[in-house]
Amino acid sequence: MTELVNYIVTVLVDNKDEVSVKEDGDVITVKVAKDDIGKIIGKQGRIIKSIRSVVKAASAKQGRSCSVEIDE
Repeated sequence: MTELVNYIVTVLVDNKDEVSVKEDGDVITVKVAKDDIGKIIGKQGRIIKSIRSVVKAASAKQGRSCSVEIDE
């Protein structure tokens, strides 16, 4: 799952070097530069909701239940 989230987030941000994705059990934590947090969240949280939906569907296919959190 971390590879999937890392790919999606890296495509969205400007500072690709500062993207960090860590998996701790069923929680995937994404850390990006302060300037790029808005690009990950999107207007009214639409982008992060979409990322969470994709991860939820992909993890359900593997028989898991993963969630995505943003670390500021």
